[in-house]
Amino acid sequence: MPAATGAKADQETGGEVVDSFRIGDIRVSRIEEWQGTFAPPDYLFQGFEVAAWQCHEEQFVPEFFDPASGKLFAFLQSWVLDTGRRRILFDTGAGNDKDRPNLPVFGNLQTDFLQRLARAGYQPGDIDVVVCSHIHVDHVGWNTRLIDGVWQPTFRNARYVLPAADRDYWDPRMTTAGPGTIGTAVNAGMFEDSVRPIIEAGRAEWAYDGFEVAPGIVLHARPGHTPGSMVMEVSDGDDLALFVGDIMHHPAQIFRPDWNSIFCEDAEMARQSRRQVLEDAAVREALVVPAHFGGQHVVRVMREGAGFRPVLRPLADG
Repeated sequence: MPAATGAKADQETGGEVVDSFRIGDIRVSRIEEWQGTFAPPDYLFQGFEVAAWQCHEEQFVPEFFDPASGKLFAFLQSWVLDTGRRRILFDTGAGNDKDRPNLPVFGNLQTDFLQRLARAGYQPGDIDVVVCSHIHVDHVGWNTRLIDGVWQPTFRNARYVLPAADRDYWDPRMTTAGPGTIGTAVNAGMFEDSVRPIIEAGRAEWAYDGFEVAPGIVLHARPGHTPGSMVMEVSDGDDLALFVGDIMHHPAQIFRPDWNSIFCEDAEMARQSRRQVLEDAAVREALVVPAHFGGQHVVRVMREGAGFRPVLRPLADG
């Protein structure tokens, strides 16, 4: 039986569509923070080739690429997994009030993310576990919010599960080689405003390969984008989904796994992890849930010769 076959249920709430689907009995809700055009493909992708892009471009319009501006569409979005016993929030976007001088598109945002969370049926205090796929500026932002001039945990009852390898890489108090030039610039201040307060509040839990978040929900190390990048495997009954974070930013990388984003810290390791995830998804017929995709925001991966191709609308319309 194909994995994660539950149809997409578009739930009208307060005039706004809240995306949801099921993995077995686990209800998954998408919480959008931001959407817009981000960058041209030749800027985002290392190793970009015009001819390789052009042969697939039509498939990306209009949900993944805007030909008028020549830029890729991107989303900041989080996912709530409700098992009936636990409510798990996967990735926390960019957050409000965060100073990001080297990435102004995500700096000093004022979004209604928490209101959207509420419209999906959840208050911050309802979240039991927060999982960050990796420590980058647009995946840890809502870990904290500014209250009376102090960064405080947003999800006060939750334990925050973060990759241990990323702590060692990003924490300026750790004695490591440290991040690369691009990573240092765009993530300036991130650890201090979005991770350090979690540690000081005693809410941080550091994950390694094979970490079990809950029964049937396991983290697997897939380093490269960052040293600690993790994929969250979610299985229930015959259904399987892989929440892959930034293993891929755009469907073009399914056709071309060798194309890294410019934000990958270790280029060759990122390529290896991407190929590993794509192979796993194709062989196991898993639903793939990337961090920034448009369209239905999820894909499937099919084998095509020696490579792969995406199925961009894998969920039946509800």
